Amino acid sequence: MHHSSGRWGLGLALSLLTVFLWGILPIALKVSLQVLDVYTIIWFRFLVSFLVLAVFLSVRGKLPNSQQLRSSSGKLLAIATLFLGLNYLFFMQGLALTSPANAEVLIQLAPLLLSLGGLIIFKERYTSVQWLGISILTSGYIVFFRDQLTNLITAQNTYIFGSGLIILGAATWAIYALCQKQLLHFLSSSHIMLIIYGGCALLFTPLAQPGTILTLSSSYFMVLLFCAFNTLIAYGAFAESLAHLPASKVSAVLALAPIITLISVMTTSVFLPSLIPWEEVTIIGIIGALLVVTGSVAIASQKAN
Repeated sequence: MHHSSGRWGLGLALSLLTVFLWGILPIALKVSLQVLDVYTIIWFRFLVSFLVLAVFLSVRGKLPNSQQLRSSSGKLLAIATLFLGLNYLFFMQGLALTSPANAEVLIQLAPLLLSLGGLIIFKERYTSVQWLGISILTSGYIVFFRDQLTNLITAQNTYIFGSGLIILGAATWAIYALCQKQLLHFLSSSHIMLIIYGGCALLFTPLAQPGTILTLSSSYFMVLLFCAFNTLIAYGAFAESLAHLPASKVSAVLALAPIITLISVMTTSVFLPSLIPWEEVTIIGIIGALLVVTGSVAIASQKAN
């Protein structure tokens, strides 16, 4: 089993970078969905990430060689690729049917599931404070979702279906992340992501419509490009953070992302209302989001064994 390096400062910094990028990503994706279909957006994000990372590694002379690939776990790579692709699909479809804040809060079930997987598979152990944090996190999810559903006037069935897709996306992401952590025993994080990006790009190629990208205005294309580079940088930082911190600790830090999303949505809707409409979040909903943060802090502040 893979063991963390113990460089917690670097791991924490990388986790926080991931939190920020994932926190603002739903807004950019929601804007892109106004002009492109789900499959084309996903395909473009993976393709650009693969090409940029391949060029970067090639320039540095660090592309994986045949010996490294033969020594890696092919089955784990295949599982990680498939489940990350499914995560993108479920999350994007759910986002199209709900809202950025709702999507980001619900997808935080993913790091919670990763955390529990770290306990079971990697034999990490929680203190009593961390178990309390899990309870607070779970309560926060319930409060936020119930508030959102209660205050929704129309299309509740669509909203519930979209939320269900996001929860499925959370489960598939947790499986991917656990495979990612174990793969670090065979390959570096950059080599793993290169293979996964390329594999996912191939998976979505038959479903994508590349020609529609050529019809985009410059502003929409820049948003799409941001989504692609967000994928490259955020997942690179996440993958590397797993090399330095336990999976349970990383998952706790990632649970802060909904707060970034809520702040970003409110700010964008005020200054650029044509891009993102105002999203109704009541005091109860904000309390639910704060419970998520409180629970994550309780987990991250304690040292997992």
